[in-house]
Amino acid sequence: MDGGLTYQRFPKVKIREMRDDVVKFELRETDASVANALRRVMIAEVPTVAIDLVEIEVNSSVLNDEFIAHRLGLIPLTSERAMSMRFSRDCDACDGDGQCEFCSVEFQLRARCHNDQTLDVTSKDLYSSDHTVVPVDFSDPNEPAEQRGIIIVKLRRGQELKLRAIARKGIGKDHAKWSPAATVTFMYEPMIRINEDLMETLSLEQKNTWVESSPTKVFDIDPVTQQVVVVDPEAYTYDDEVIKKAESMGKPGLVEIEAREDSFIFTVESTGAIKASQLVLNAIEILKQKLDAVRLSEDTVEADDQFGELGAHMRGG
Repeated sequence: MDGGLTYQRFPKVKIREMRDDVVKFELRETDASVANALRRVMIAEVPTVAIDLVEIEVNSSVLNDEFIAHRLGLIPLTSERAMSMRFSRDCDACDGDGQCEFCSVEFQLRARCHNDQTLDVTSKDLYSSDHTVVPVDFSDPNEPAEQRGIIIVKLRRGQELKLRAIARKGIGKDHAKWSPAATVTFMYEPMIRINEDLMETLSLEQKNTWVESSPTKVFDIDPVTQQVVVVDPEAYTYDDEVIKKAESMGKPGLVEIEAREDSFIFTVESTGAIKASQLVLNAIEILKQKLDAVRLSEDTVEADDQFGELGAHMRGG
């Protein structure tokens, strides 16, 4: 390796939108390998807590035991302390049994319908042994209390459900129920250049036809100057429809569209287990741990610094 060359990058982050369930940000001055590694870790390797063991004592509902256990596993649980919890397989306090306070949380559910009105058993009926690990509440506070929560099963008169459940720490790579991400996407930032001289050779009708050939609202016509302008470059979906249209009109080169290979626009949606912003930070921390595990020389310190810089930007944002 040439000592005069450096492969170190200093990624820059710009936060566009940040809510508990969604964060949108720009990741610049890095490459696709870093962007894709960040995405894959967010989906599959950031740990959460989910129900993993269900012991059903009474079930006289219309759903069988396995169906209910599967539904319980998919209920998102608040997982802010998942990073500090132990994996049940590594817990020495319970010899890997996975049923101690350091690696698990116990839930109880007892429901019985006593009248002719159908009883909805929801995630609100799950009682946790740890107030920091409870079912995520997506409900509108304006809704009646009985309509809140994720429905597990419906009971009619005389039907009963009684169970005990154990929630454990896990990652999405082992089972999707542990994935904290509803969706994580990134797109390359498009660079769009219109050949103004060639565009002026088109009539207004031709301009309209060309603008409308795009399935998304990327271009428009200025009502004053009647020139084609780019109104939303990020709406472009790399479908090449406007390029094909220009060629069919005998005007190849009317527009040039390229993807910036060092700029990415991320959209991260959380299941609610952890905040979307915390999901990104946890993913960065896990990536740093992976780099530490495979560090072979001082050269890889440069890559580690990239993620440290990225995490600092996210916290500062």
